[in-house]
Amino acid sequence: MGLGNPGPKYRYTRHNFGFLVLDFFAQKKGLSFAPGPFQSEICPYKDVLLVKPQTFMNLSGEAVSPWVRKLYLKPEQVLVIHDDLDLPLGRIKFVPKGGAGGHRGVKSIIDALGTKDFPRLKLGIGRPAPGQEVKDYVLERFSTDEWPTVESILEKTSEALDFLLENGLLKTMSIYNRA
Repeated sequence: MGLGNPGPKYRYTRHNFGFLVLDFFAQKKGLSFAPGPFQSEICPYKDVLLVKPQTFMNLSGEAVSPWVRKLYLKPEQVLVIHDDLDLPLGRIKFVPKGGAGGHRGVKSIIDALGTKDFPRLKLGIGRPAPGQEVKDYVLERFSTDEWPTVESILEKTSEALDFLLENGLLKTMSIYNRA
C-alpha cells in the first residue's frame, strides 16, 4: 500500500512519496496501475497486489481495510509505504510495526484495521524549515535540487521491494536499514 493523495496537483509532493515508489516499481516491471475497487488504483505483480488508495491521505484506512478483508490478509502481510518527517531525505527504513508518529494516513490505517501491527517502509523527507508549517511542507513538490536524491531512493526502494518479496522483512531490514 503506497500512500499519497489523488490527482495531478499532488503527484510530485513529499506526501506522495509512497505513490512515487509504487509507480516506479511497477514501471520497472513493465506494469501500470488501473482503477480498482475500494477507491484504489491497483497493479497485480506476482503474488502481491500493489495498491494506491485514491482517498485523500488522511482517509487511507478507508481503502486499505477493505483490501485486507477481501484478500483475507493478516495485518502483518500488508506493507504500508509512506513519507516520514523524522528521517532525512535519502533514508529509508523498514519497520515491523509501530505507532502513527503523527502521520495521519498511517493513523487512519491503524484506526481502520484496529491494530498497529503492520509493517511499513518509511521514506525520509526531512523536516520543514523553521517557521514553515508541516502541512505546507508535505504538500510541497520536491525541489529540483532534491530530485537526484529522490531518484536514487526510487531505485533503492525498487531493489529493496524485490529483495523483500524474496527474503522477507527481517532480512530486508538488516540490509536496507543500514544506510
